[in-house]
Amino acid sequence: MPLFWRIFLLNALVLITATALLLGPVTVSTPVLLTEAAVLTVGLAAMLVANALLLRIGLAPLQRLTRAMTTIDLLRPGRRPAVGGQAEVAELITTFNTMLDRLEDERATSSARVLCAQEAERRRIAQELHDEVGQTLTAVLLELKRVAGHAPPDLLEELHQVQETTRAGLDEIRRIARRLRPGVLDELGLASALKSLASDFAGPSLSVRHRLGTDLPPLGREAELVVYRVAQEGLTNVARHARARHAELALRRTATGVELRVHDDGTGLGDAPEGAGIRGMRERALLVGPGLALGAGPGGGTEVRLTVPVPVRDPDRNGRS
Repeated sequence: MPLFWRIFLLNALVLITATALLLGPVTVSTPVLLTEAAVLTVGLAAMLVANALLLRIGLAPLQRLTRAMTTIDLLRPGRRPAVGGQAEVAELITTFNTMLDRLEDERATSSARVLCAQEAERRRIAQELHDEVGQTLTAVLLELKRVAGHAPPDLLEELHQVQETTRAGLDEIRRIARRLRPGVLDELGLASALKSLASDFAGPSLSVRHRLGTDLPPLGREAELVVYRVAQEGLTNVARHARARHAELALRRTATGVELRVHDDGTGLGDAPEGAGIRGMRERALLVGPGLALGAGPGGGTEVRLTVPVPVRDPDRNGRS
């Protein structure tokens, strides 16, 4: 039965009941007696309560759908309101779930295109920093070394300071280029890239320990880049916001793939809203599956977990007889 007719019949039932009572043996005197007023008040309250209960039962699925609409987040896919209620309400919830499926697919596709374009731009900038700026600073260092060989003794100290400043700038350019596009990821693989990443973030105020499994399954190039970027953003948040002394970067094999874990002993997330860095991690994680979780670690601090599934290969398709 359509929702309109159900609500109409519920209210009609209440009105018919009230009319039947007025046409029955119940009478009202003038002036109204206290007992008659009490009977009318109780009857009106009973009808209002019955109407409210019937409407609450009929509209409860719509209220659940409204709460789902206000709390749904496309960066946390898979959450769906349960289909329930009468035909029209159940159809509305089913349509809403279908719309969410389509929106999540479209967002994942558009995010993949944006991130691919972003990585291409990172690669271009890193290449220009390495080839253009890096070579220019290298040439400046060589020229300073040549000039220092002919300079008077009173200028040698200043020339050495300029050389050290230029060398420090060159090292910083190379470090930025590595963060923009980790060449070690393409050349030596994910494990070596994560070790290098942990070393880059380690310093006097933060020690970063890495625990990388030796039996890791092969991942695709896109999946390896997602793991690396999530680890990079996780350590960046630790270094900038966590006020932590120790951090751990771990990558291990699981029954269905691999799991990345970044844990620190800092102040934790608290009630702070998610920033652009965390939402960027969620968008990248959607490229390999909805397996990103952020929360408090087992011993305090913050923990980032990324689960990357690896498809199980069929032995019959690998040429085995």
